[in-house]
Amino acid sequence: MGGVVVTDISRAEGAVVDALARHGVATVHEAMGRTGLAGPSLRPIQQGVRIAGTAVTVVGQPGDNLMIHAAVEQVRPGDVLVVTTTSPSVDGAFGDLFATALKARGVRGLVTTTGVRDTQDLRDMDFPVWAAAVFSQGTVKATGGSVNVPVIVEGVRVEPGDVVIADDDGVVVVPQDRATEALTAAEARAAKEEADRAAYAAGTELSLDRKGLRSLLSELGVEYTTQAEYRRGR
Repeated sequence: MGGVVVTDISRAEGAVVDALARHGVATVHEAMGRTGLAGPSLRPIQQGVRIAGTAVTVVGQPGDNLMIHAAVEQVRPGDVLVVTTTSPSVDGAFGDLFATALKARGVRGLVTTTGVRDTQDLRDMDFPVWAAAVFSQGTVKATGGSVNVPVIVEGVRVEPGDVVIADDDGVVVVPQDRATEALTAAEARAAKEEADRAAYAAGTELSLDRKGLRSLLSELGVEYTTQAEYRRGR
């Protein structure tokens, strides 16, 4: 079985990637019109970590990690390795040896639809991982696949060089050609949320009023009543 390794991908601008990381998954997802969010099976093996980087993609065969070995040669500082397989597999295709090699090359983390192992070692070495499973089942190196081609990861298309943001809330992907637009929208959303937060912390406004939701409740036929009236069936 053949495949392809693309060696000269373009990448999103580093300063934009780093700025997007400061906003996190939820803010960026909302700012982009609720797009780009990968499904909930991708969970962090650590807590309190947020990363953003440019995608180097891998698609391999189930139970086979040969193409991850090939991908190590293609990564650059600031990348995030994004791994999937041609059909579902949660075998432990990634562990501390891969992480050691990738960290030495400046990779910021891993997002994978497969399983991972050596999770305590990965946490100890500060190599962040978002995976579909933790599973010690070993893999082989026997079949071809591809590196730096478009892949689908938990319902989201990832192109090589796209921005991948990951934190405790999951994983979101920003297309490379929308990175600056997404940053502008995220900054605006963050500023609005900060103003909301200050108002709520001061106790001066309720979200019902600040967001103009009282009229919506009325339009939807939601009525206010006392407990006594409710118990009497109004």
